[in-house]
Amino acid sequence: MSDLFLDEVIRPESAGGDGRRARRPGREERQRKRRQRRRRTVIALVVALGLLGGAAWAVVTYVLPTIQGFSLGESESADDFPGPGHGSVQVVIPPESTGGAMAAILHEQGVVASERAFTRAFTANPDASGIQPGTYNLLLEMSGAGAVDALLNPENRVQTRVTIPEGLRVDQILERLSSVTAVPVEEFETAMADTAAVGLPAEAGGNYEGWLFGATYTFEPGTTPTEMLAQMVQATITTLDEAGVAPEDRQRVLTIASLVEREARTPEDRAMVAQAIQNRLDRDMKLDIDASVAYGAGKSGTELTREDLDTDGPYNLYTRTGLPPTPIASPSAVAINAVMNPTPGDWIFWVTVNLDTGETKFAETLGEHNENVEELRAWQRENE
Repeated sequence: MSDLFLDEVIRPESAGGDGRRARRPGREERQRKRRQRRRRTVIALVVALGLLGGAAWAVVTYVLPTIQGFSLGESESADDFPGPGHGSVQVVIPPESTGGAMAAILHEQGVVASERAFTRAFTANPDASGIQPGTYNLLLEMSGAGAVDALLNPENRVQTRVTIPEGLRVDQILERLSSVTAVPVEEFETAMADTAAVGLPAEAGGNYEGWLFGATYTFEPGTTPTEMLAQMVQATITTLDEAGVAPEDRQRVLTIASLVEREARTPEDRAMVAQAIQNRLDRDMKLDIDASVAYGAGKSGTELTREDLDTDGPYNLYTRTGLPPTPIASPSAVAINAVMNPTPGDWIFWVTVNLDTGETKFAETLGEHNENVEELRAWQRENE
């Protein structure tokens, strides 16, 4: 091996810088091509992303709303009936039911397609909170909105309304209850035997006279005779409490108020009759009230005879002093308030001088009273 060979192997640059200069153009050309390739790749990527973005925008703008609209429409139609419904079903809405609780009941009984259908309509209707508890006649397969409207319509409510006029006796009240509810009088009488179940206070002494308050009552289907009577007794207790009557005075106030109820018509006259009765009681005078005699005789006031007035009995206030043993009718709140707030005065006589209008005149002396009685007699002669 010659030294020349060794020199070429060990020091290849010994040939001078011409080798590097010869290789530089090739390297620059390769770098230029790589840069071009990178630019083309970036441009292609930008174009691809643009195309993808445009496609995505088109999908969101045009395709998805159509698909979603179809899906939502299909979903809403699937969970709600188109209505108006068919057949009939009775539905009971318990007290204090929420919209969700109503929805569950209606869905279970086939009124609405889903709970969601009703709750959606319940939320959308501003009057829905006014739905009352009770029993309703509804249709099967109603729309949610239709069910809400039906529950707000009082005509769909299944209930019995009974109006008990003021001033009736117990036997008249039972007849009235029976005629409207179709419950036999005997069932009411059986229920009355359990005074604790009905809620009759001990001060009534087991006698319901005066304790069945005259008012209009609404009874739901299935209401028992005991429950009906209990509502009426409770109404009397509530009225007495509101008038400020102490429990120990209830029976006495009811008794006087029942006399006032039957003896006068207007609130003003009742307050004056209440004072006249108290004035007589304070003087230990007989009350001489025809209505009490009629009650004891089982007659109306216009049917009384002289014999009835002369026949002694616990309710004949012409022969006995003091109050009758029980009320003679169910007094109104006006009569009760008249007893609690009588019009101050010294009169001890009163008489209705016009039986059509109920005009009543009061007197402090027997002479004045006799003049008023003569006015009544004149009216009767003119109206025979």
